[in-house]
Amino acid sequence: MILSNISVPLLGAVDTAILGHLPTAEYLSGVAIGAAVISMLLWAFGFLRMGTTGLVARNADGGEEWLLRALLLAIALGLLLVPLAWPLLGHAVEWMNASAEAGPHAEAYLKIRLLSAPLALANFALLGFFIGRQDSRAPLYLLLAANLLNIALDVLFIIGMGLGARGAALATVCADIVAFALGIRLLRRIAPGMPGALLEKIRLPGLLPWQDSRPWAELLRINSDLFLRTLLLLFTFAFFTAQGAAQGDDVLAANAILVQLLMMTSYALDGFAHATEALVGNAIFHRSRAQFRATVRSAGGWALGTAVAITVFFSVSEPLLLPLFTDLDSVLAEATRTYAWLCALPLIAVWCYQLDGVFIGAGKSRQMRDTMFIATALVFLPAWWLTQQWGNHGVWFSLFLWFSARSIGLILYFYYYTWKNQWI
Repeated sequence: MILSNISVPLLGAVDTAILGHLPTAEYLSGVAIGAAVISMLLWAFGFLRMGTTGLVARNADGGEEWLLRALLLAIALGLLLVPLAWPLLGHAVEWMNASAEAGPHAEAYLKIRLLSAPLALANFALLGFFIGRQDSRAPLYLLLAANLLNIALDVLFIIGMGLGARGAALATVCADIVAFALGIRLLRRIAPGMPGALLEKIRLPGLLPWQDSRPWAELLRINSDLFLRTLLLLFTFAFFTAQGAAQGDDVLAANAILVQLLMMTSYALDGFAHATEALVGNAIFHRSRAQFRATVRSAGGWALGTAVAITVFFSVSEPLLLPLFTDLDSVLAEATRTYAWLCALPLIAVWCYQLDGVFIGAGKSRQMRDTMFIATALVFLPAWWLTQQWGNHGVWFSLFLWFSARSIGLILYFYYYTWKNQWI
């Protein structure tokens, strides 16, 4: 799962590195803004991955039916998203405080990326199904193949054809299409009759919402909590990006580099969280308290050890790491000034990542939503308001407190449910 996850931010890092070596910072800044907006649009539907994982893990006998419901919901939402979001893209770029130079690149990037929304959302459902079935190789094949293709197309479109931000977006659209086709083919790993057998299940009574609304109500209950939670998460990072943009293209570009490294950290640590989702869900399915406790202890210990290793790596590799992303002196200087925040974050963020896996696997989505609301509305935004005079350090300090609040909130919930013996 770590290998699968790390390929996602690795792709973003390659985008950043290629664009960061173009003559000016406007290309990198434009894609940073465009990527932040498209992340808010697409990853707002990340519940399709998380909700599907938990439901499949806790209902092992009916996993294919939950996958089909998730795929139908994903494609329907994606088809609605394209016409609804298209007229708002220019306003979103303005809200992100894009400069006059970076704004056109951001808008062009967004218009191309949005075209693959239905398949991008369907890929979330496929990944959730594979993880819920504890098939960790299928996500690895799917993500690795798609992201390697994306990287190759980045080089072709950005460097070879000089398409700039448009090239970065077009490469990702092509990768989304290939990922969906490969994901459907990988369903055969689960059952030899797939994916044809999956289509046959559409005929089952009760599968469609107008036949039996109860499974759909459960799907929407869990996914609505995760949807609101994800919106708050993406709002925080979009707001973070916008505050960097307000301080100039150099600050925005420097933050884009550091956020790419932070994303590599989060995706690596999420490998343990995703494994925890599947194993905790399986423990609940079998009503095994011993398996639940063993999963939480083992995954938590490995995640903490990995977070310490990442912090040490970042601390000693700064002189070699940052120049890989850009050779612009002004951007490097700004990234160096705030690099210490990047080094500190893994030790704090590891707990919210890991406990997210526990709560998703157990189907306790409301607690994740409430914790995220408190961290965003009552910690991050007030902290940013009070530290505006600190410049970019104030924005990073607010992000540090946001991660801390999420971790503390989930730890308190975890011990409450453990004390009440309410996990199984």
